[in-house]
Amino acid sequence: MRINRMLRMSRRDVLLTGMGAAVASVTAQAAESQPAVSSDVTEAAQFLTLSLRLTDRETLSPAIGSALYARIVQAVPERKAQISKLYILMRQSHFESAQELAIAAEKADPAFKDVIHDIMTGWYRGVADQKVVVYRSALMFDITKDAVYPKTYAIGGPFYWTSKPPEVPLPTGAPGLSPSKFVVEPT
Repeated sequence: MRINRMLRMSRRDVLLTGMGAAVASVTAQAAESQPAVSSDVTEAAQFLTLSLRLTDRETLSPAIGSALYARIVQAVPERKAQISKLYILMRQSHFESAQELAIAAEKADPAFKDVIHDIMTGWYRGVADQKVVVYRSALMFDITKDAVYPKTYAIGGPFYWTSKPPEVPLPTGAPGLSPSKFVVEPT
């Protein structure tokens, strides 16, 4: 009888064993994928440094940079190597401005023109791979951010809510449906 009890597993034992195996599997996979994550972080940091030079800015958001980099590389896989080569070119020579870097890059490899265009479109329009990555923080809104907010689907211009809304005439038509017995109470 004791052997029978020892061999019999309860649902709790099966569940705990399964959860332990799942945790061990996930931990092992995370340990194996760790170097890939650090290389992606390094590449995103290179992308951010390159972006700082191309936009002639002192600061850019690392979170937005990582998202743009991931989307650009996902759209065109060769961009990963091209961005790395462009970063190396930037590091080898000291460029005083984005214009100097762009001219030298295009002379070095005509494909860099498209890479720079993708990077600049990403930062200024907030779009990469024809998908919106960032909207409100896109650099195109920086010039007027103190006076005009980014465009929305609102029908008015800036501060439209401060003026009195136009008068709307009361509807004159009859209801399309007969009255319902169901009464909706205001909340």
